[in-house]
Amino acid sequence: MLPIGAILVDFDGTACTADVSETLLEAFGDPDWPLFDERVGRGEMGLREAAKHQSAMLKGTRGEMESYAVEHCPVDPTFPSFVAWAEACGLPLTLVSDGFAFYIRPILEAAGLAHLDVVTNELVFEEGRLSLLHPNGHPECVGCGTCKMLVALRTRDRHAPIAFVGEGQSDRYGALYSDIVFAKDALVEICRRDGVPYLPYDDFEDVRRSLEEMDGLPGAVAPERCPGWIDA
Repeated sequence: MLPIGAILVDFDGTACTADVSETLLEAFGDPDWPLFDERVGRGEMGLREAAKHQSAMLKGTRGEMESYAVEHCPVDPTFPSFVAWAEACGLPLTLVSDGFAFYIRPILEAAGLAHLDVVTNELVFEEGRLSLLHPNGHPECVGCGTCKMLVALRTRDRHAPIAFVGEGQSDRYGALYSDIVFAKDALVEICRRDGVPYLPYDDFEDVRRSLEEMDGLPGAVAPERCPGWIDA
């Protein structure tokens, strides 16, 4: 019997082969966009504020950028079979993203995965101006656009225990509140620093095998206050 009741998966760089927001900034944005990531890394601003500035740098139309994302940023080749496995096991799987969001559905549709649940931001294209909205943000904290802590807590309430699969800075807070974490790239060092038990992975076949072979779970670290908290 599998040890978990649901799975949360980051999108950019995890379910998808690329960080799509960064790919679009490279192709359609201002070359200074990495400066905001550097400010986040130094603790000078939160992810939500950085994304607000970066999304405003995009100069392409919605259609141009969607087409570019679908062409250059396919899903991980092992992800569709992982989704099929999770569904066969009765495991709810939710994609959770703190990116620019508008490209997720087109990429999923191209992969035949349009039915998946997605929790993310909303980029509004209006009269030549872009506005990044946060329908899944925390009601008090403005550190992140999509609050992955809240997604993890709500999913644990419904389906505990849960697994989290991610790779980057925006996954830190989801990882802290999940019962088992699969980490690669930047999330590995973040988990080490936060004391979050994790399993390394290269692709979703690694995640599937680990879950099938697992006897127990380390449990969530779940600090009382999220370390990324920024008051509104």
